[in-house]
Amino acid sequence: MTSRTLVADLAAAIDGPVSVAGWVDTVRDQKKVQFVVLRDESGAVQLVHPRTDAGEDPQPDPIADAISALTAGTFIRVEGDLKHDERVKLGGLEVKVGRLDVAAAALDSPIAEDSSIDKRLDYRWLDLRRPEMNLLFRVQTTLLHAMRTWWVDNGYIEIHTPKLMASPSESRAELFQVPYFETTAYLAQSPQHFKQMGQAAGFGKVFEIGPAFRADPSFTSRHATEFVSVDAEISWVDSHEDVMAMHEQLLAAAFAAVKEKHGAEIEALFGVEVTVPSLPFPRIPLAEAKEIVAARGYTVPRHDADMDPEGERRISEYVKEQLGHEFVFLTDYASSIRPYYHRRHDDDAGLTNSYDLIFNGAEISTGAQREHRIDVLVAQAQDKGLNPDEIGEYLEFFKYGVPPHGGFGMGLARVLMLLLHLPSIREVIYLFRGPNRLEP
Repeated sequence: MTSRTLVADLAAAIDGPVSVAGWVDTVRDQKKVQFVVLRDESGAVQLVHPRTDAGEDPQPDPIADAISALTAGTFIRVEGDLKHDERVKLGGLEVKVGRLDVAAAALDSPIAEDSSIDKRLDYRWLDLRRPEMNLLFRVQTTLLHAMRTWWVDNGYIEIHTPKLMASPSESRAELFQVPYFETTAYLAQSPQHFKQMGQAAGFGKVFEIGPAFRADPSFTSRHATEFVSVDAEISWVDSHEDVMAMHEQLLAAAFAAVKEKHGAEIEALFGVEVTVPSLPFPRIPLAEAKEIVAARGYTVPRHDADMDPEGERRISEYVKEQLGHEFVFLTDYASSIRPYYHRRHDDDAGLTNSYDLIFNGAEISTGAQREHRIDVLVAQAQDKGLNPDEIGEYLEFFKYGVPPHGGFGMGLARVLMLLLHLPSIREVIYLFRGPNRLEP
């Protein structure tokens, strides 16, 4: 492996010989001296080369020739002398080039700072070289590691559920069908049924971070056909309140880790101050939330009982203004708009023990207590117009006993988008998949 010092580690290094490697960000090819900004995965450093092929006594200068031929994006290795110099604007240090090797030359970039998101996605590997994108995926790494750590420290079991399913997990309308030998399989919309199976298995508390697929022809800024779903399921809940308590503790721990490790960088590159949410998160029943936004001049224009994106934005504004919080649980959704497996209120079958979690104006998660009594579950499925035979595989494990349980599914990309105040989910997914994008 190439021996090199990461740019981020140069500040702590002493003056003297050093080896760095990365790609060319910019070149200033002047008559007497050349400057190259070299960038690697950890930062950028200025390279300097005083030319010997100019002036009164010009001498052959292969390094100058090599620098003059460099294009932005070319990967190079450089050996030289590190010097700390506070006059250098870029980090207060520079490397005087002693040797330069081109590892891989690059064509001129087809994208620029003002390129559209679609153009940048066509050349995503180049777009990802931006410092903002590098930081974004470091933030994602820290966020996921912190959540995994919280779950493991609290006795959860990590599972990996199949993404090929024999029957739909939720809505057949949003399924991708896949030829599977002599039959048809479906790409999993969520690990919902399989993580519930973990409760029947006596695992108690499980979590999964994995891909999910929705054949949803939406072109909004917050939808994708393939996304990373963050899921958890726990046994012996009394209501959805237990699920919400787990959910908010998890996010508070994850945001604290992100703020500690990346807070200053996020503020510098995105202009966003990461706020660690206080506990508990605000909770507002959906019916009350609709009354609040109506009193503030907005009536949700839906024919069903659900909230719409504008309503989510407005209730989020209200919570931020009145309660100083970026999160709010909207609770007690109508059973008419919730899946058959959500448990209904004991005293009002028209409402469910469920919630949506709203963060900075948009929904990031749905959670609920599940219906674990098979007779009630079958009745609720039939009430939704489902034939119990269609969900027979799902119902099978309920015949052998399942404890009261609940959980949530959360979209990772939406969390990142809203955390960093970015305009589109396309910015935060490594390689976005939508109705009209399957490449790169």
